[in-house]
Amino acid sequence: MSAPRRRRRHDRHGDGDGGAVMTVETPDVLVVGAGPAGLAAADAARRAGAQVVLLDAAADAGGQYWRHLPKERPAAHERVLHHGWDKFTALRDQEVLTDAQVWLAERHDDRPPTLHVLVGASDGNGRTPRTFAPKALVLATGAYERTLPFPGWDLPGVFTAGAAQALAKAERIAVGQRVIVAGAGPFLLPVASSLIRTGSTVKAVLEANGWSRLRKAWTARPTELPRHKAGELAGYLRDLATRRIPYRAATTIIAAHGTDRVTEVTTARLDEQWAPIPGTERREQVDAVCVSHGFVPRSELAVNAGCRTENGAVITDENGLTSVPGVYAAGEITGVGGADLALAEGVVAGLAAAGHHATAAQLRHKTVNEKFADRLEAAHGIKPGWTGWMTDDTIVCRCEEVTAGDLRAGAEATGSRGLRSLKLSTRAGLGVCQGRTCGRTVEELLHRHTGGLLDPGRTENRPLAAFVRMGELAAAEKETP
Repeated sequence: MSAPRRRRRHDRHGDGDGGAVMTVETPDVLVVGAGPAGLAAADAARRAGAQVVLLDAAADAGGQYWRHLPKERPAAHERVLHHGWDKFTALRDQEVLTDAQVWLAERHDDRPPTLHVLVGASDGNGRTPRTFAPKALVLATGAYERTLPFPGWDLPGVFTAGAAQALAKAERIAVGQRVIVAGAGPFLLPVASSLIRTGSTVKAVLEANGWSRLRKAWTARPTELPRHKAGELAGYLRDLATRRIPYRAATTIIAAHGTDRVTEVTTARLDEQWAPIPGTERREQVDAVCVSHGFVPRSELAVNAGCRTENGAVITDENGLTSVPGVYAAGEITGVGGADLALAEGVVAGLAAAGHHATAAQLRHKTVNEKFADRLEAAHGIKPGWTGWMTDDTIVCRCEEVTAGDLRAGAEATGSRGLRSLKLSTRAGLGVCQGRTCGRTVEELLHRHTGGLLDPGRTENRPLAAFVRMGELAAAEKETP
């Protein structure tokens, strides 16, 4: 397949010996993120005749949903670990600039931002800088997995469910032999299936929400449910039933125990608000735990670009257009709704970025999947009682080792209601991950302790959208005209 043509602008700035040349690439459409939404957007824009560049920070396309073995060591039966594998292989047949990390969106008043990118392995030296000033930009950066803290969640052997699934899909590594999968949402089921296929014994799948809430959300208006979702669910339930793995609703892990690594967990029944019910605690032996309580949009690049957000999600119109002219968003960045919604939004946004309108059928398909996303939130959204799992010495911010007690004490001592000042005084969210792991939880806890933050949503506000070495920043400064 031939490489897409790219228009280039050459800006020369003097340095005493004739100056250095900075090349700015100006494709018709630049798509950031090669998961379901980004792949669909790039494919739709190309088919509409646009010159497209598709970037992804990972070493291969597919995102978290289609994470797979590297090309140099493919699996004979890759599709058994994936839904929609044929769709992926079709979308994968397009050029993707991989290992391309966007670290800065330089805003403009009258056009999409200029993106500064470093290309190369993130853990290597000598990454190559590239600069893009597209006519239209599609952001499809996905989401971060969210895990609510509980005592012992920082022990070795406690994984996010997404990390466990990534190891299973991309490396065929089992995280443990005796594993409990816990949290909230349908994502727990494919994770359990992936673990089974890597040789783990899944002792139980624990869903925090009770049967009444699950039934109310999933059985209402059954004709609106996409048909293939029932087939997926049946396959996961068959995996559990065949191996006699219990699925316990209104139950979760409230503590993990061990010294060098997790060896036991305490589970408990939960009420409708997710508060632990006294007297229902039980100890279970494990050597690994996989926990997930949903996802939060990965919106720091969109915030960097000036896009408006609400509850962390980028606000768009029906065509995926954000509040910034020429900037579109698709997939989990606009609100978590699963791969099918991401694909549908990607098509619509890609066409709009290329100057075309989606068909009525394509818009209807997006609407159907938006209703499915609403069901996800209705059935599995987080309830406030989860704070009852924590003690004052439960670590919330793992990078800076800030505890729940530290957050409460900081709010009481300062009397501040400003998230920025509270973060500075407690150090919460200021570590290596810059709040990507703990940010939403820190905000929620401080919101409760202060009676209401004055500046919620600052967690996604990061001047630099990705990790950059000081030497790379210095080099970029020298090249700036």
